[in-house]
Amino acid sequence: MPTISAFADEVSADPQAQMDVLEANGIRYIELRGVWGQNVLTLSRQQMADLKKMFDDRGFGVSCIASPIGKVKISDDYRKHFDDFKLAADIALFFDAHYIRIFSYYPPDGADIGDYRREVIDRLAEKVDYVSNLPITLALENESNLFGAYPERCVYLHAAIPSEHLVAAFDPANFVNMNVQDIYNTCWLPLRRFVGYFHIKDFKYGEKDHAVPAGEGDGAIPEILRDAAADGYDGFLALEPHLAKALHSTGETGPELFRVAADALKTIVRNVGWSL
Repeated sequence: MPTISAFADEVSADPQAQMDVLEANGIRYIELRGVWGQNVLTLSRQQMADLKKMFDDRGFGVSCIASPIGKVKISDDYRKHFDDFKLAADIALFFDAHYIRIFSYYPPDGADIGDYRREVIDRLAEKVDYVSNLPITLALENESNLFGAYPERCVYLHAAIPSEHLVAAFDPANFVNMNVQDIYNTCWLPLRRFVGYFHIKDFKYGEKDHAVPAGEGDGAIPEILRDAAADGYDGFLALEPHLAKALHSTGETGPELFRVAADALKTIVRNVGWSL
């Protein structure tokens, strides 16, 4: 059976408030992206220790380090960015998180990221190689306007780097935001064999400011999760609701809308035959 996790920073910047809301909705895993108003990669060692104690004391686990790695221009200083990636791996090990979310780079100003195919692959391969002897899997998100914004490019990346340490983090809403039509057939079916993680948010075509509960948009989430259930998927379903506001590197939902998002996902989960 899958496990529901959540981007808790959409609820509050305060970790105790994050856990309060997740606990009230029966969720015990956190996608660690932001806390105390900081990105996870900027936390000090003392902050990390304090946060881990809070999580441990209340029985919460960290499902994924939701890093911004790869969500920069490909022309930016790569060696510094790779140092940030190594830091993300250290943080994952510290929190016993077995996944790190990564991205596939923006183009330089005025350029086409498709022209940087080889460099994107080389960078991704270096990251996969770095974690090859660690208990870490990289979850590559299909994010708007990056190299992997379209399904054919996502397939290309995963086919080029076959590794158990690299999976697709399938985000149907991001494909909708790129105006890719027929998400089930054009995105899900080609990527199905590579998917090892799900981000659960839903959008309607033409509406990018905020999302809708799972199943109410154009992301074909019920049909996709029905297939995942048939495939025996037993990984994470990471709630990233964006119900109040969708921002560049985060979103806002709040406690009341979070319950709406969680209930919508739980309904789909039950309808496809999974237990909670």
